[in-house]
Amino acid sequence: MDHVDPDALDLLRARAHWLTADLLAVPAAVLPQGAGPQEITWSLAVAPDGGIDRRGDGAVEELPLTVALAGLPDALARRWPHLAACHALRPDAETAARAAVLLTGQVALLGRDGTGARVLATSLQIPGVLDDLYAEAAAHRVLGVSWAGERGRRVPTVAVWAPTARAVELLLWDGVPERPREQAWAPAGEPMRVPMQRGHDGAWTVTGTPSWADRCYRLELDHVLPRTGERRRVGTTDPWSVGLSLDSRHSVLVDLEDPAHAPPRWLEAPVPAAVRAVDQAIYELHVRDFSRDDDTVPAQERGSYLAFATEGEGRRHLRRLAEAGLTSVHLLPTFDLTSVPEDPAEQAHEAPGALATLPPDSSEQQRRVRAHALRDAFNWGYDPWHVLAPEGSYTSSPGQAHGGARTAQFRTMVAGLHELGLRVVLDQVYNHTTDSGLHRSSVLDRVVPGYYHRLDADGDVHTSTCCQNIATEHALARRLMVDGCVLWVRHYRVDGFRFDLMGHHSRADLEAVRAALDALTPEADGVDGSAVHLYGEGWDFGEVAGNARFRQATQGQLDGTGIGTFNDRLRDAVRGGSVHDADPRSGLGFATGGLDPRHTDLLQVGLAGGLRGLRLRSQETGQPVSGEEVDYGGAAGGYAASPEEVVNYVDAHDNETLWDTLTLKLPPDTPMVQRLRRNTLALATVTLSQGISFWHAGAELLRSKSLDRNSYASGDWFNRYDPALRDNGFARGLPPKPDNGPRWELMAPLLADSSLVPTEADMAVARGCALDLLRLRSAHPLLRLGSAEAIRRAVSFPVSGTEHGAPDLVVMLVDGRALDLAPRGDEGVLVVLNASTGERAVTVPGLAGQRWELSPVQREGADETVKGTRWRLAEGQVLVPGLTAALLVR
Repeated sequence: MDHVDPDALDLLRARAHWLTADLLAVPAAVLPQGAGPQEITWSLAVAPDGGIDRRGDGAVEELPLTVALAGLPDALARRWPHLAACHALRPDAETAARAAVLLTGQVALLGRDGTGARVLATSLQIPGVLDDLYAEAAAHRVLGVSWAGERGRRVPTVAVWAPTARAVELLLWDGVPERPREQAWAPAGEPMRVPMQRGHDGAWTVTGTPSWADRCYRLELDHVLPRTGERRRVGTTDPWSVGLSLDSRHSVLVDLEDPAHAPPRWLEAPVPAAVRAVDQAIYELHVRDFSRDDDTVPAQERGSYLAFATEGEGRRHLRRLAEAGLTSVHLLPTFDLTSVPEDPAEQAHEAPGALATLPPDSSEQQRRVRAHALRDAFNWGYDPWHVLAPEGSYTSSPGQAHGGARTAQFRTMVAGLHELGLRVVLDQVYNHTTDSGLHRSSVLDRVVPGYYHRLDADGDVHTSTCCQNIATEHALARRLMVDGCVLWVRHYRVDGFRFDLMGHHSRADLEAVRAALDALTPEADGVDGSAVHLYGEGWDFGEVAGNARFRQATQGQLDGTGIGTFNDRLRDAVRGGSVHDADPRSGLGFATGGLDPRHTDLLQVGLAGGLRGLRLRSQETGQPVSGEEVDYGGAAGGYAASPEEVVNYVDAHDNETLWDTLTLKLPPDTPMVQRLRRNTLALATVTLSQGISFWHAGAELLRSKSLDRNSYASGDWFNRYDPALRDNGFARGLPPKPDNGPRWELMAPLLADSSLVPTEADMAVARGCALDLLRLRSAHPLLRLGSAEAIRRAVSFPVSGTEHGAPDLVVMLVDGRALDLAPRGDEGVLVVLNASTGERAVTVPGLAGQRWELSPVQREGADETVKGTRWRLAEGQVLVPGLTAALLVR
């Protein structure tokens, strides 16, 4: 055997896997060079109290392992495809029977050569064996706090799944806040220590008394840390917390069925009627943005949950949107976050008045904002801590919003939106955590070290999400995801979920969520879980890419689930280039002055629901193609089996806003009126499509982030949202340097150009035109057919690839006569998107002699230009003004 690599003896790395009680897997790369598995004597080193050192010395005993020549059984290879080629080792029956006990101490894999010299020492990755031992039994355990008994005398039981812990205690503090106080409330004195009892399912439980209600608690676990062998008592909050104290220092024993936490307004608010997925028109909004700058809202409520139920400028704007046809408000993360100090006394802000005095192209604004970035009250919130509890910084008085008070305010927000007829969608983040290991906010690893996160070949946490990746393919990690979704629906009455980086979850994860929600009924749970909609980011990247670890919940892999994915194909076709381009001026799209027929094809596929089976004539080649055959950088332009699987959008919280994209891509001397019309044209591609329609809040108001492409930590200053139309957010200084620095040379002249700042009148025009788009979607059901078969029969692009077509023109015909029953009697709609600057006369084959006219919505609407659209009966020809989206009806 060749010389042993000293790095092969390192228990700080976990390079082998314990998959089931009776099988371990060893990657071939771990073996000494030139050695086969049978040339090595294998053993499992164990130390109940820890103490094995980094090189593998100090084991209390070594238990023999034998090589299984057949390798991994087929079932395990399918369960762990990235380990399918591993060598398999088996303990004897006695060792396998001891697995549960051994895992509460330190375990390691040792290998020796023929001389007895140690050639391998590594720690083990243990999620597989923990699932093998406990997952089935733990599936029936209610985790976190559950309550039993009659109202007023309900008794709590706390359960935490910690199968590798040697002991667990509940730390319980006396006293609860009885009335609002000027300062933040926190428990004082030493807690009572209550031993918890271990069950066969790996969960530790304790049952209290009614007096425990609303009291603070923490958990303290006795662990042998798996790699270092150190024995430590580790304190933590409860990962299944539904209530928290200020800054998440303590979990709180909150009974979500306690009437004290159920505002009458929430109980009485009508639940919006269920709608089909494709009937949704969604508005993505940040809680703090919504009202932070709204001086028509009481100062104490600005930036809070309560502002959604207060009659301010923002609520009035949501009412306008709802009356026009908006169905849903998608809220950026509202669960407990790590990035915002909840205690106002700990927050720091730069005075807006001081920033307003600085030049529009200055770098000083970003310098001052970044100086407070870790202490200000703004963050998008994609840094989860406790995913079953509301974020405290969004309460009206964070220092007083203890436990159930957060619940009450969150429910008031839901009530306020439901009163407007708007469904509530919550942004969910189950793909990563902010921390792992024993860091402050690492609530999962503190409870079960090494279990909840997805690990690489050395046992380090994967970070392809830019954070610590959660492995929801592990049973209890998936359970956290499912429990969270069920809780927000049952106890807060929310209506949908958007999943961050959904492709890092498996299709099975999303199917488990769907099944759990579908099981909720009005009779048993007070809600109809089947009416809850699901969608997310179906991107394919990182360690899971290409189904490396499971069948992912990505674009094109969710057939039959009804779960939507964001359609980047339509987005890039409309905007041009890619959101990843180093130069934002790269590539012009349909709405930004481009003349690329490939964009036209991608746009047409998106308008028809992103279906891979769609048939159309390509504008690029003039030949018939399927949606799947339309190219998107080597991927299929059409990927969906059904239109509800596609969420069409042109901007979101990520990347530049639509208005900023127009500013960067259009020539600086482009007249403002053309910029406004291009903004409306871009929104029309989304709103008049057969998929789900999705707007970023403020797109209809020409919202700018002063060209910032990644404003997650850019503070209040660069994240302005103003439905009062006083300030669209442009020219507020150069944005923060991270992610934007190389672009500054392009940005500064634009920010300094006062002609690029829209007026209040400009924003009002844009808003009116955008509202008309919502009205069109609502008024014409043929835009929302809802099935691939109906789209196949009724939707066509009659001028594409013909002598009448052009790269900056899309004509979509939806022929209601082709259907057995045209929705609401619509006979047909004709959508014409003219991206050229001049009027265009378009002869539509097959429509000569038919009577078409502009939809009444646009005839009576805010856009004076579109009213110039005319139809020539004999020729079957439509005349459409430049930069116009027109909808005609038959």
